[in-house]
Amino acid sequence: MAVIGPDQERGQRVDRDRLGRLLGDPDLVWLVERVRRRMERDEPLTGPVTLTAPTTAERAAAERLLGRSPGTGRSLSVRLDAVDDVLRRSGISPDGLAPAVTTLTGPVDRLAEIRAREAVAWQDAYTSLATLRPELSAWADQLRGEGLLRRLARTPEAAKTLLADTATALRALPADPAVSLPAFAATALGDAHALDDGTPLATVVLSGVRALTGFPDGSGAEWRREAWASAGLLRDALSSTVLTLGLRGTPALDWMTDAGEPTVLTLRQLTHSPPRTAPAVVYVCENPTVLATAADTNGPACAPLVCLQGQPSAAALTLLRHLHSQGSGLRYHGDFDWGGLRIAGALLRRVAWRPWRYTAADYRAAAAATPLAPPLTGTPTTAAWDPALPVALTELGVRIEEETVLDALIADMGLGRETC
Repeated sequence: MAVIGPDQERGQRVDRDRLGRLLGDPDLVWLVERVRRRMERDEPLTGPVTLTAPTTAERAAAERLLGRSPGTGRSLSVRLDAVDDVLRRSGISPDGLAPAVTTLTGPVDRLAEIRAREAVAWQDAYTSLATLRPELSAWADQLRGEGLLRRLARTPEAAKTLLADTATALRALPADPAVSLPAFAATALGDAHALDDGTPLATVVLSGVRALTGFPDGSGAEWRREAWASAGLLRDALSSTVLTLGLRGTPALDWMTDAGEPTVLTLRQLTHSPPRTAPAVVYVCENPTVLATAADTNGPACAPLVCLQGQPSAAALTLLRHLHSQGSGLRYHGDFDWGGLRIAGALLRRVAWRPWRYTAADYRAAAAATPLAPPLTGTPTTAAWDPALPVALTELGVRIEEETVLDALIADMGLGRETC
């Protein structure tokens, strides 16, 4: 069958009363629906359509339509060519089956046309991302290519609103000075709960925040808190902490440094009252054993030291960024294993540092001095500060923890000199 034209679809030549009595029979609804689905897909209205387990009334309606019995098997089969022929010859629908079904059920939206309109609408939904800063363009392209937005928004209309709000939030980030997440949401989006966990908007904005700040992949409540904090949005300014020794610049820090004791700083303290002074060099370690031993050995004479205690927390990042912006040179040391290299890489993506006894040469020397070092495990990674370091780890295949080279680290901090 040829596809019908617009004038035919309007049913101008269809005898509506006779059509309603014949094809409009309630027991032929299944047949009309099958025809309509074919029309939506631009499929030909030819060949048989079959109804399994028909009722007696449905068989009788098909017999009246065709003027003969369509069969007595367990299923009911009707040829669309035959129905089309009946409608044409009877004059009920001179142009056949398609305009008859349109007259009964209304205009048919072709699926191809629907999909084309939806594609245009989805493309339009992303227009607000074009207003974002250039460093987010790669993230915006990735968002267009993956299925996250379609899963969250479902429709292009909902997606357009979601992305407009996302763009509004991201244009205001990072927040400086840091603010609470609800306060930011209330100011930027008019709803203090707009960025609550689990909302589609929070999911997309947090994805953009990570692209903006370089925060690494992860999961869980702690990770989300740190990710928000990387852009200056504080979900909990007291839970995120950083361990320090030998820093000055506030009355509390001065007192603890004079006593030679470690200090735990909260994110709240660092955002409200950061250190007012910045030493020339600040050492950074991965494990708290290094800091505790430095306090025991060097006491008040210890050089400034910051301990990450694993992945850099929001408090640690806030402190190190502040010190770096004030002119401090950061010197980092971590475990010589794949996990240690990942922690160091995550820190380097967010704040600049130079290695502190943390190069391939240092690893080889430590491995040679540690004949019983445990075997290296895990998935290899890179080291932007020294590309030779991963090569050395792969070659020697042992892990060297910070505690293994503790004496050299403590000596460096006691001397108070810059060590690379």
